[in-house]
Amino acid sequence: MDLNLRKAILSNIATNDQQQLEATIVDAINGEEKMLPGLGVLFELIWNQSQEQDKKEMVDALEQGVRSATQDLQ
Repeated sequence: MDLNLRKAILSNIATNDQQQLEATIVDAINGEEKMLPGLGVLFELIWNQSQEQDKKEMVDALEQGVRSATQDLQ
């Protein structure tokens, strides 16, 4: 069986409007583990559509988030 996860996720969200896309993100963040691969695909779409400055800002925000999350783990 040849399963392309990226294509499957894109197919599942192809007709979603902004509210549905936001709900997908919120559900994944709030513990819907099965949704986590979808976040990766959504982030890939955002990244590929972003300018270099936007990418830098995302990486800066990610770095701050990682630092904050790891401090919470200690």
